[in-house]
Amino acid sequence: MDIVSLLLQAANLMLTGMVGVFVFLSILIFAVKNLAKLAGSELSNDTPTKATSKSSAGVSNAHIAAISAAVAQYRIKK
Repeated sequence: MDIVSLLLQAANLMLTGMVGVFVFLSILIFAVKNLAKLAGSELSNDTPTKATSKSSAGVSNAHIAAISAAVAQYRIKK
């Protein structure tokens, strides 16, 4: 075999491998995005849990309310 045919075979193999990886990653990205949408719709249906009136870790109720409001506002934006 001469060097030209070996280089053409190597280029063909490289191109085939790169196309295969590109197709696999494209399918993977598509699947992950669809699963994220599916999981996001299920999470938005959940009702937020109430914080306890007395926190055992020493965090004030005002901080808990502020964090809960920020999380709720973040979920609404998505």
